[in-house]
Amino acid sequence: MRVPPGGCGTGATTDAGMRERGWMDAYDSGPGARHGAADGDAARSGVAALSPRYQVGAAVALAVVAAVVSVHLGMTFLHVAPSNTVTKQHGDVIDDWIYPEFEQNWKLFAPNPLQQNISVQVRAELSTADGGVRTTGWYDLSAADGRAIDGNPLPSHTQQNELRRAWDFYTATHDSDDRAVGLRGALSEAYLRRIAVLRLARAGAAGAGDVLDQVQYRSRTSAVEPPDWSGEQVSDRTEVRELPWWRVPAREADGGVA
Repeated sequence: MRVPPGGCGTGATTDAGMRERGWMDAYDSGPGARHGAADGDAARSGVAALSPRYQVGAAVALAVVAAVVSVHLGMTFLHVAPSNTVTKQHGDVIDDWIYPEFEQNWKLFAPNPLQQNISVQVRAELSTADGGVRTTGWYDLSAADGRAIDGNPLPSHTQQNELRRAWDFYTATHDSDDRAVGLRGALSEAYLRRIAVLRLARAGAAGAGDVLDQVQYRSRTSAVEPPDWSGEQVSDRTEVRELPWWRVPAREADGGVA
């Protein structure tokens, strides 16, 4: 039986195959192909899109950050962990890493949390440009931090904790006569002195040509009034503690106030 042209024989099969191949070619070059190319471009975004040299640099930077974070977490864990072999042998290294910026304590959760308002203030003695000596008034650093925090939904760690932790560090390493107890006493004094220089510079304590010679701290401590229902009685007396004058090294004065 002869199959007429255009029937279901070889010609029809050939035409169908050609149409099918044409449809596949159109599919390969259509929107789907462009979508695949876009996916390929997206896959090469980010670090993968960088040149090999920059990829190596990014990898090294990430490795350094990961290493520093790991060391810091490890040091912090060892600092708060109970005494063990590592802390006994390498306690000085751990303390050098933690103090004074990263000190950890649990006063908030202690059986008797802090129940005092402590206001820390500082003043400076300056050599003036005309050869005289001038002593500034007291700058209330605690009040300045309070104003920066009040109404601020995201206050900085410095505003909340720098001064408070520095003062706690000092009082923990000095006796009532302001004599250093242990090796960390000198470090706590240097830390407070540096805070004073930076804060005084920020407040504009020194005029043109003035040189910062000395700084002095004082604290004013008063009890937080307990609620009426507690029946607890506290003193309404404000205790004032003045620290000795500390001479400021020239390199610090030049970098801070002058």
